[in-house]
Order: sequence, then C-alpha cells, then structure tokens
Amino acid sequence: MAAQAPVQLVVGLGNPGPRYTETRHNAGFWFVDALARKHGGSFRPESKFAGEATRIRLDGRELWLLKPQTYMNRSGQSVKLLSAFYKVPVEAILVVHDEIDLPPGDVRLKRAGGHGGHNGLRDIMSHLGGDFLRLRIGVGHPGHKDEVVDYVLQRPSRDDEEQILHAIDRALDVMPEVAAGELERAMHKLHSK
Repeated sequence: MAAQAPVQLVVGLGNPGPRYTETRHNAGFWFVDALARKHGGSFRPESKFAGEATRIRLDGRELWLLKPQTYMNRSGQSVKLLSAFYKVPVEAILVVHDEIDLPPGDVRLKRAGGHGGHNGLRDIMSHLGGDFLRLRIGVGHPGHKDEVVDYVLQRPSRDDEEQILHAIDRALDVMPEVAAGELERAMHKLHSK
C-alpha cells in the first residue's frame, strides 16, 4: 500500500436542520462536531462552500472540518468547493459517515472503495472519484432493505446512541495518527478493541 497523505480535510456527512440533528444518518456530523469541540473549533456558515466549516490544529497540523449543508445526496458539491478552493487533494480527505452494515459501537477506517448504496458517498465520488479515506460509524441495519431510509432518518434507541457515541470517542483517539497519514497505525489501534 502506498504511503497515505496526511489528512487536510475531514468531512462529516449528515442532513442540515433540527429535524435531522439526532438521526442515525447524521453520525458524520456528530463526529466532526465532537472533533471541533475537542480541539477548540467552532463551525460557521460558509456559503461559498455550501456548508459549515472550521479549522482546527491537531498535533501541530491544520485541519479543515466541513459539514455540507446541501442535504446528503448532494454532499459532493460542498466537498468539491472547499477542496478546490484550498487545493486539498482527494487522497488527503477523510469522509465520516453512518454505516448500516456495521452494528452500533463498531467503527472502521478504510481507504477508498465503493459507495455501498450511501447517497452521500455516491455524490462525493461523482465529483471527486473514490480515492478518499472513510471513517464508517456503525448505526446498525433495520433487517430489511426497504426499511433503510426510514431507519437512518430516525433517532437511535438510547442503547444504540450510547454505542455510537462510544465509537465516535474511540475514533477521536486515533485522529492524531490519521491526520499524520499513519493509517496502518490508526487502523490497528481502532480495529483492535
């Protein structure tokens, strides 16, 4: 595997507005909000990027954090605007999203890949290709594919929510390695409970 570029941009996926704030589909927003809080960032609306953005310092590295405000299925627009403006290469982008194929409490880091039916990833890939990092936050599966849309747009049970927040905390702990491009090390720490 080629060396991983240090991460310059962390994109949390979700839907804007109070109706969606606590839904499973907004796990990506939950993560970047927690990352910003931990490192003293505060999101501001950035209309030129069709999103909310902030900059943080993590172990001496500057990172952009972005929450697209375009709704999930048009997330790529916002990511492309910011990454083009600041000349962030696609391989230096980490996209954080909810993952129905992982149970709540599971979190996985991976490089590149398909969209797995996730509309936010699908749209980012249509704008930038697929060579970005993904942090997949498990939210569980409703059991039948016809129920997925309603499921991800609902708030998780209290137990599931606790598990998801615990997974986010574990992922926050490996962000120094991720930001430095030490992907193997980050994966080892994150994936071995």
